[in-house]
Amino acid sequence: MRFIFNKASLITLAATLAVIAFGAAGSGAAAQKNATALAQAEPVNLLPQAGATSAAQEQTLSGQPEAHDDASASEDLASLVAEAPQADALPKELNCLASAVYYEARNETLSGQLAVARVIVARSHSGRFPASYCGVVFQHGQFSFVHNGNLPETSHASHAWRNAAAIAAIADKGSWDSPVEGALYFHARRVSPPWHRERIARVDNHVFYR
Repeated sequence: MRFIFNKASLITLAATLAVIAFGAAGSGAAAQKNATALAQAEPVNLLPQAGATSAAQEQTLSGQPEAHDDASASEDLASLVAEAPQADALPKELNCLASAVYYEARNETLSGQLAVARVIVARSHSGRFPASYCGVVFQHGQFSFVHNGNLPETSHASHAWRNAAAIAAIADKGSWDSPVEGALYFHARRVSPPWHRERIARVDNHVFYR
């Protein structure tokens, strides 16, 4: 019985070793196949390479229109002034308006210059003042730069005059609103006249009223 038992044990052991060997061979093949597949797989870049653009990024960029349309070009007053055509001589009415801008506010911001111009435009449309820019400017006692019914000599080649001329054209067309729309009066900040008028705003060196 001992001999038979040992023989059976040996047979069982041999069978076990065969199964283990077969399983090991199978596992080795699978591991080798997986290792080969991993070696052949393309590496995954977690960070984009320099200069590389994904397809989604390309679609987003290509779908963005260039901001060169008229609306974008006119987003601020400075753009409108820069785009305004320059003329050697202005029509009489625009010359009066530009002169008022130049002598009242040439050292102020473009917004301050436009505010002055819009007051003159508003006066000419109000029915309470002369119905032309020159009439408003030359009205007696209204503007200190007017002497004996005449405008001072002005160098039209200066940058300040070109800005004033552009502002006059913008104010005349109403192509840009100022913060003092509707104002009919203004004075310099350095003075305090006893006015009982509705104050609208202060822009640069002037205070504006209805």
